[in-house]
Amino acid sequence: MKIDNRNLTMIMDLYELTMSNGIFDSRFKHTTTYFDMFFRRIPDNGGYAVMAGVEQLIDYLNDLHFDESDIAYLRSLNLFSDEFIDYLKDFKFCCDVWAVKEGTPIFPQEPIVTVRGPAIQCMILETMLLLVINHQSLIATKANRICRAADGRPVMEFGARRAQGADAAYYGARAAVIGGCTGTSNIRTAKDFGTVASGTMAHSWVQLFDDEYTAFKVYAEKYPASCLLLVDTYNVLKSGIPNAIRVFDEVLKPKGFRPLGIRIDSGDITYLSKKVRKMLDDAGYPDAKICVSNSLDEYLIRDMIFQGAEVDSFGVGERLITASSEAVFGGVYKLAAVEENGVVTPKIKVSENITKITLPGVKIPWRLFDRETGKAIADVITLNYEKIDDSKPYEIFDPTYTWKRKTVENFRAEKLQTQIFKAGKQVYVSPAVSEIKKYREEAVGNLWEEVTRFEKPHNYYVDLSQDLWDQRNELLRKNKEGKQ
Repeated sequence: MKIDNRNLTMIMDLYELTMSNGIFDSRFKHTTTYFDMFFRRIPDNGGYAVMAGVEQLIDYLNDLHFDESDIAYLRSLNLFSDEFIDYLKDFKFCCDVWAVKEGTPIFPQEPIVTVRGPAIQCMILETMLLLVINHQSLIATKANRICRAADGRPVMEFGARRAQGADAAYYGARAAVIGGCTGTSNIRTAKDFGTVASGTMAHSWVQLFDDEYTAFKVYAEKYPASCLLLVDTYNVLKSGIPNAIRVFDEVLKPKGFRPLGIRIDSGDITYLSKKVRKMLDDAGYPDAKICVSNSLDEYLIRDMIFQGAEVDSFGVGERLITASSEAVFGGVYKLAAVEENGVVTPKIKVSENITKITLPGVKIPWRLFDRETGKAIADVITLNYEKIDDSKPYEIFDPTYTWKRKTVENFRAEKLQTQIFKAGKQVYVSPAVSEIKKYREEAVGNLWEEVTRFEKPHNYYVDLSQDLWDQRNELLRKNKEGKQ
């Protein structure tokens, strides 16, 4: 689902078109290429990331076209041949696309999106493909960290006003729910994606009235079934809670309603929550929830809980919607192979930095699961003609420290990617956000605790098949000898 009817085709870097124009006039015009999107490092030094954004990638690919104003602008740049401009005018998307399903835990180096098609078409997808998947995967990963820190307590996404633009607020809230948030304050996201809209009141509501008690009283009369009061506009313990309890007694109780609770948005929340809990309990409201907010992140939440804070739920805004501790996901999009006359030639990018050396060829990422525990053992990237036969033992090995080998038995092998486009036609329907969230819960639950811990998580294995490892090293050898 899109936020509006904008044509996003021109959200691309200029070099995508200058390269495509050059290809159009070369022998590679009809060459089929394979591109992979992958990332190199997990945000916040975590043990895994969470895939998100596939639905919006589908929306983008379904609407790829250059309208009249686009063509006029491109022509005015005097960079492109008339024949290439005519090609763009009649552009028809015809690629095959595979992607890892949203909500899946993902790891560095493995292809999370693969595109096969004409070189020109594959190249002009780069910016939007990366933008969509990078952004939502970053926010889903951050949200999942925050929700895990909350240790089962609900987390609501409250960040729209601090997001970097409307799209970031809208789609960021979607990704936050995939990551684990129970709802969002962004009602457009809640409406369009079928999630829960959450919210209470702002300090301005309290300030608007002559006194705090009247502000609470009017609100309780208006929303008796969902009354949650913001108690820190003036003084939480001396004013906010006493006035809230008075309103609970005088307005809600006579009408037969119980208060939903209170929210604290400032101060020493751990200390205040303990005091507030006692005051509410003593007043006969042990069922009233304590919700807290105020620039929270996973570390503050974890510390609060460790220190015994009496908190029932969290509202998390700016540090979630902007992923402020790690502002970039870092996914890249690289050429992996070229196909001409039915012959596939693997391609590699070489670097002095070993993490930037790409994996050549047409590949399939697999996840191996222990049949007894259901836990993920490792991921293995194979060449596309290989099949992992899980009916017999299979040897995996570290692609860098190759002497580290292990034979796995009694396992189940599952391909991580699913095809979403075939010859330019959509062949996959994205599930509802609620279904993706449920799938993400199960998928993360299949990881060992050592992988999901916050501090120095276990390095989950992403191994290469022997054939892929051999192919990569053969290309590196040829490059060193100047044969490429």
